[in-house]
Amino acid sequence: MNFIYELIGVPLGYLMSLIYNIVPNYAIAIIIFTLVTKLLLFPMNYKTQKNAARMQLLQPKLQKLQKSFSNNPARLQEEQQKLYQEEGLNPMGSCLPAFIQMFLLFGVIDVVYKPIKHILRLSKDVRMAAVEKASELAMQFKDVNGGKAIEANNLRHELLTMEVFDKHSSEFSHIGESFSALVSEFSENFTIFGANLGKTPTLHPEVWDKEAIILCAIPFLAGISQLLVSFYSMIHQKKTNPTPQAGGGCMNVMMLLMPIMSIWIAFEVPAGIGFYWIWSSLFSFLVTLGLNCYFTHDRVVAMNEKEKEKARIYAEKHPEKKTFMQKMLEQQAALDAQNGGSTVNSGEKKSRSEQNKANRDAINDARRRMAEKYGDLYEESKDSEN
Repeated sequence: MNFIYELIGVPLGYLMSLIYNIVPNYAIAIIIFTLVTKLLLFPMNYKTQKNAARMQLLQPKLQKLQKSFSNNPARLQEEQQKLYQEEGLNPMGSCLPAFIQMFLLFGVIDVVYKPIKHILRLSKDVRMAAVEKASELAMQFKDVNGGKAIEANNLRHELLTMEVFDKHSSEFSHIGESFSALVSEFSENFTIFGANLGKTPTLHPEVWDKEAIILCAIPFLAGISQLLVSFYSMIHQKKTNPTPQAGGGCMNVMMLLMPIMSIWIAFEVPAGIGFYWIWSSLFSFLVTLGLNCYFTHDRVVAMNEKEKEKARIYAEKHPEKKTFMQKMLEQQAALDAQNGGSTVNSGEKKSRSEQNKANRDAINDARRRMAEKYGDLYEESKDSEN
């Protein structure tokens, strides 16, 4: 897990450090950082939204197929894949941005947890010396980390070191004046309205002062901002496609549960991560709203025709190359053949030789249809029976 944090955290750390050097306020730097990452991901979000809009356009055709082949799931899946192939549409095209957002969060966590490394850019030797001293002071004064040692493999070790430094800054003089000066200045800017973004919010603070109230509010604001995105998505989905979808109720429940889960998670991590979630959700809402306004019905219809034509031209120019949906179709045909093809549905019992012949016929039929569709030469399989 640390490898993933490091892999994503290092490039994001450079970006965050650059922004912080321009705007030396951590809260504002997080807002700008979030905006920049959203801009970098915009082309992918555009493609995802376009894919979703085209999927909405296909719903009447998909619903017609579901009614026609409601008693034959295998045939339904095959016909759906054919439709996606004809439309030049990949139904899995919306999954990649979700994975990227998840990995991006790993990087944000690493950046927030390790400000001395990513923001102040201090060397590993200096960081380790500071952690060792902080661990010694934590056990001596028992006022940080429950009086326990601060381990270098603890994800929070830099934040704990800064917390010890705030209480006993004079004890770090041996590390060097540059360390003390840099950390001291950063600690003053590592706040929002006086609340330390490196601290973890809690519902049971020792004192309900200004900092405790602000920190406690951040997880709830993170959940509310994500709830805003969920509600908007549900309303837009119902508006554009009022026909209830299979599994739609479960999806709506998940969209409502995730913001609640994020509130709980935000109470377990530094406030800086919850603060990032707030602005990430708000920017996502604005992007989604803008793209939904852009992808009008007429525009999507025109785009869909262009994509269909592109898919047809590509298939003619590259008949030897198989698209994702072509491969899916062939795999489905092979699977049907292995399972006995249509004989499974007919309920007829056949001998082994008859079954083998039915399998070959099913495979040949699938090959012939694919050859006719993409202009390939077709030779019927003449494999002998085994």
